[in-house]
Amino acid sequence: MQAVDFVEAGSGQRVVLIHSSVSGARQWRRLMGDLESQFHTIAANLLGYGRTPAWPAEQRQTLDDQAALIEAILPDDGSQICLLGHSFGGSVAMKAAARLGHRVDKLILIEPNPFYLLDLHGCTEAYAEIIDLRDWVKQHGAKGDWQKAAERFADYWGGVSTWSSMSDERKTTFIQALKPNVHEWDAVLDERMALDAWAGCLPAQTLVLSAEDTVRPIREIIGLMQRDCPAWQFIQIPEGGHMAPLSRPDLVNPIIASFLNGSR
Repeated sequence: MQAVDFVEAGSGQRVVLIHSSVSGARQWRRLMGDLESQFHTIAANLLGYGRTPAWPAEQRQTLDDQAALIEAILPDDGSQICLLGHSFGGSVAMKAAARLGHRVDKLILIEPNPFYLLDLHGCTEAYAEIIDLRDWVKQHGAKGDWQKAAERFADYWGGVSTWSSMSDERKTTFIQALKPNVHEWDAVLDERMALDAWAGCLPAQTLVLSAEDTVRPIREIIGLMQRDCPAWQFIQIPEGGHMAPLSRPDLVNPIIASFLNGSR
């Protein structure tokens, strides 16, 4: 395993934070500040982010490949941890929790994106919507037209005009951060673990947090989880969209802190 780039803060029980696509460990700066008096937070950079090596272009990436990074930054002492992931990071957190078993005390999934579940459960329109976005990013990325790929990606997840409202500097940064996403689609679409299997191997203390105004594929994934994983806790905030951890940390972070502290 190559070196994994991560940042950490605070002391106490370990809480590992896993970022969304086109983001990085920096996504969690405010949350780390909110939690550092009670928890030892560790924010990992996934493959291709920060100083973590990029994924080799000739191979198909899997969730296991990303989950192995999380295992690599943990001490080999059997201590219990909490895992938190947003979007793609949520899917990675699910796989990491399944691999780590009883070492995971609590799991928080914010707008998780295991898109393959839409295919497995016949959510044809939502699945087609996400495949269309996947194809757009991969096709334009392959041609080197990253700006076109980035504009649609940003507006899909962040809302109309997200791209046009960015500064030129932010657009340049976003384009660079989008490149690892080409491989992440394979990881979330090639997985095949059924939801009842997830329910059986993930912690009883699992929280799924979503926004009422998120995109259709995520809404339908959350609905499938509510149906097949009734022991999990589900909380919906009224607004913030898919990027709620960044757009509405005032709503998201207190819920996270409350769950970690056992008051939810």
